[in-house]
Amino acid sequence: MAKLSFLAGFGAGYVLGARAGRDRYEQIRRAYDHAKDDPRLQSLAGTLRAQADNAVAAAKSDLRDR
Repeated sequence: MAKLSFLAGFGAGYVLGARAGRDRYEQIRRAYDHAKDDPRLQSLAGTLRAQADNAVAAAKSDLRDR
């Protein structure tokens, strides 16, 4: 999930800070729209979210056991 968040933040920062103009913005926006609707990406995001949830639960359990 952290990698996905990083990529989303990087993309947003690039779009907001780019000097390439409107054409580059539109290219990035189309790529984002295409990627967010991709079932493979949705599946990967769900898998990563489940792994993150498990890691948080394990960390909480470790902290309670101390």
